[in-house]
Amino acid sequence: CIMPLHHPAFTLGKSDFSLSLCTGMNAAVRAVVRVGIFTGAKVYFVHEGGTVIGSARCQDFRTREGRLKAARNLVKRGITNLCVIGGDGSLTGANTFQAEWSSLLVELVKTGGVTAEEAKNSSHLNIVGMVGSIDNDFCGTDMTIGTDSALHRIMEIVDAITTTAQSHQRTFVLEVMGRHCGYLALITALACGADWVFIPESPPEDDWEEHLCRRLIETRGRGSRLNIIIVAEGAITKQGQPITSEDIKNLVVKRLGYDTRVTILGHVQRGGTPSAFDRILGSRMGVEAVMALLEGTPDTPACVVSLSGNQAVRLPLMECVQVTKDVTTAMNERRFDDAVKLRGRSFQNNWNVYKLLAHVRPPSTKSGYNLAVMNVGAPASGMNAAVRAAVRIGLIHGHKMLAVHDGFDGLAHGQVEEIGWGGVGGWTGLGGSKLGTKRTLPKKYLEEISATISSFNIHGLIIIGGFEAFTGSLELVEGRGKYEELCIPVCVIPATVSNNVPGSDFSIGADTALNTITTTCDRIKQSAAGTKRRVFIIETMGGYCGYLATMAGLASGADAAYIFEDPFTIRDLQVNVEHLCEKMKTTVKRGLVLRNEKCNENYTTDFIFNLYSEEGKGIFESRKNVLGHMQQGGTPTPFDRNFGTKMGAKSVAWLTGKIKEYSRHGRIFANTADSACLLGMRRRSLVFQPLAELEEQTDFEHRLPKQQWWLKLRPILKILAKYKADLDTSEKAHLEHITHKGVPAEANI
Repeated sequence: CIMPLHHPAFTLGKSDFSLSLCTGMNAAVRAVVRVGIFTGAKVYFVHEGGTVIGSARCQDFRTREGRLKAARNLVKRGITNLCVIGGDGSLTGANTFQAEWSSLLVELVKTGGVTAEEAKNSSHLNIVGMVGSIDNDFCGTDMTIGTDSALHRIMEIVDAITTTAQSHQRTFVLEVMGRHCGYLALITALACGADWVFIPESPPEDDWEEHLCRRLIETRGRGSRLNIIIVAEGAITKQGQPITSEDIKNLVVKRLGYDTRVTILGHVQRGGTPSAFDRILGSRMGVEAVMALLEGTPDTPACVVSLSGNQAVRLPLMECVQVTKDVTTAMNERRFDDAVKLRGRSFQNNWNVYKLLAHVRPPSTKSGYNLAVMNVGAPASGMNAAVRAAVRIGLIHGHKMLAVHDGFDGLAHGQVEEIGWGGVGGWTGLGGSKLGTKRTLPKKYLEEISATISSFNIHGLIIIGGFEAFTGSLELVEGRGKYEELCIPVCVIPATVSNNVPGSDFSIGADTALNTITTTCDRIKQSAAGTKRRVFIIETMGGYCGYLATMAGLASGADAAYIFEDPFTIRDLQVNVEHLCEKMKTTVKRGLVLRNEKCNENYTTDFIFNLYSEEGKGIFESRKNVLGHMQQGGTPTPFDRNFGTKMGAKSVAWLTGKIKEYSRHGRIFANTADSACLLGMRRRSLVFQPLAELEEQTDFEHRLPKQQWWLKLRPILKILAKYKADLDTSEKAHLEHITHKGVPAEANI
């Protein structure tokens, strides 16, 4: 492979000193290799450096002699850029390697290991790291590659155990990985509504045994037939003594006499198929790593590519390593509050939400306010988690919580009832909508809705749903001029598989649908493993929004994804067919093409199938599959459960503040633009945006936001499928500092 002079060779290695494999790494490897080749670089693998290239703990690299050998191997091949995928051990070693690089070259020239000319041509070494760890224990990134997949494995087991626990009225103690980090345990507890969680960063109070037993008795007293306790393997007391799953089991059996079982998940958490999130994260981070390497200069410090909210960022590697070490130091010194803070705002917010939902009970003194919760539009997995969080946080604030059944239709016809703490028990892991949901819009029922709001004395409204929830809320705001009862604070939480609600990068339910599509694509591709020479055309949902088709294409390694937002012609279809014909000459004799359901009214799924069948005669066979409503079903993924929980909790905190702000002499009168908002994930944080502002950013004809962040990932899809494309680097990450990159803390929940 010949490389241009301005693009030196770089090497890809997983030189792993302290970390075993994690799923999602192969996606990162694939992205680095293909984007590297695309940019004109020459790419090398370092084998055994899991992954397809192998992973190993290298004791030699801990010594200077071992690093001298490594330096010589790189210099002899003209490699001046190194991409390392691993944990803090790997990345610390890589940083040491870069720091010593100049002295290593001097020593190699002196001993004859390399020539002076070779040393001159390799005078500096650029290093970029990507963090692969299921524990999510590396500071500076919200999510490490492999964490989401591990959560999928854990939740599959938790859901199965929940079924048997309910049948036999048992208590289950589940131990998950995390010797020094409680992220897996914490998110699992949020995602399954556990009664208790033990994490190393925040040990329980000294009287935790009495508190735990009291909690289990309360849960059983409310009619629950099961108790779930999650334990991180590194859980400790405030004195630093280990808390084991067996200790907890013995405590529950001895004091309460409950039938209690222990399940230690072990290495099952490391394996399995990577989730859609990890595949896309690995691909995005891989592309960013290549860009960082090729933009590197002799003065560029070793950096790590991280995820902050929904944005790729570059951080100095040693700053991240140091803060990660600071967490361990804080725990060793019993400064547990500092340990939680050092983990970052994402971890801290998750911990705060968990503590509220698990450890705080509704006050005896009520606020006097009534909040209503409803679902609107098509069902989306994760809706129930959002409702549960909203109801319970509302009760903790002292509010009376009302459940509205069947959307705006139910609100118009008075289908409203009070809902208590136990009324939403076990909802977190349920798909669909327990409240019932319809697509009915409120405009022609405003009088009836106003009467219902007055009758039930509703002071605030949480609307969880898709595009209909957004447009319906706009109609409610429009009706404020005629109906004073509609002048109450309104919060919209986007929940739709299509991910087409303006004001949010993600919608509740989209991740579950994306994983369903990706898993189906995997199985369909696998079906061609024996027959070969087959191309599959798969139709996805999404209306006019191509999010599912694009992201599923990126996650499943598709050859093309046809969407409405990226218009295509018959010539483009011809190019795709020709590309697949060439692909059939390689070792990979199968193709995958995704089509969004409304991408083009003329180039239908049948048309594309017939075209591919005709043009591919004698070269490949074509098959088609319309996935349909299976994309709306299933149990929610860990991401959607956690996302829904945080959105529900945050919406109530905001509504509570707005109700107090607009309360005058016992009446609520909210008619300003900022009293009706949508809560969405925007780049790095959750933000409330007035519906009136979002209205201007919306294409109502096609039910789409006018600007969609994921369209910038389309070129990556094409490049990874080996097409020629222009890579969009308009929003490339710049080097930041971990101490300065923080976003203002979330509002108190």
